[in-house]
Amino acid sequence: MNYATITSLNFYPVKSCRGIALEEAHIQASGIEGDRRWMIVNESGRFLTQRELPRMALITPAVAAGGLSLAAPGMPALTVPEPLDGPSIPITIFAHRCTAIDAGPDPAEWLTQFLARTVRLVRFDPRLVRPIDARLWTGDIEAHVTFPDAFPLLLIAQKSLDDLNSRLQVPLPMNRFRPNVVLEGLGPYEEDRIHELRAGGLILRMAMACTRCKITTTDQLTGESSTAEPLATLRGYRWNSALRGVMFGHYAVVHGAIGTRLRPGQQLEIAWK
Repeated sequence: MNYATITSLNFYPVKSCRGIALEEAHIQASGIEGDRRWMIVNESGRFLTQRELPRMALITPAVAAGGLSLAAPGMPALTVPEPLDGPSIPITIFAHRCTAIDAGPDPAEWLTQFLARTVRLVRFDPRLVRPIDARLWTGDIEAHVTFPDAFPLLLIAQKSLDDLNSRLQVPLPMNRFRPNVVLEGLGPYEEDRIHELRAGGLILRMAMACTRCKITTTDQLTGESSTAEPLATLRGYRWNSALRGVMFGHYAVVHGAIGTRLRPGQQLEIAWK
């Protein structure tokens, strides 16, 4: 065993909107506290992301007392109260179907105006549990998530990005890949060889490699995409035929000492595969 060091922690209060760097992350069974508890859906309740609406990158959320605040270029700031007793509506995330709490007409109108598409904002219903799809996860940990695509946490080694950038004409920042945890002390892509990361009684069990989509081609500061990179380069050396995608970063599930707080600069003990 040896150690990896956390260099940054990030969470995304609204799925596929701008991320927020953290000085401390409170780890729950479903990931970082507050991570992707809110989501934008279309009229039929299907989840929406930067894959379809890259302007979502320009929406800056913040967790406020009793709810959420939203900001975006050209829009007035909006405060969204926590919809504790709002109506439940059916929603879908890929093949998963459940219900979520509708946040009401004000955020729906605000988001519809900014995104130029009829949408609604929903909050994860804390009374529900969304188990991780057994087709993806067959481990012995009973893992669950809120609104992430698949797993609670995404971890990336800084050296992995450094290696990718050495192959690109224009280097990219880490925010293109929207990780929760960035790690130093690992070689390029060594996150793929880790079995577990441990902080005292907290265990982050690595689940599967993350296959990347076209969100990685969207500039997270401008909401624009004008290139096939980094997917074109990754396809040349990180293609996984079994997963049918290019790998960059690794998903993890949470076990053990739920409630642990992680901080940048903290060391995590590595158990290798």
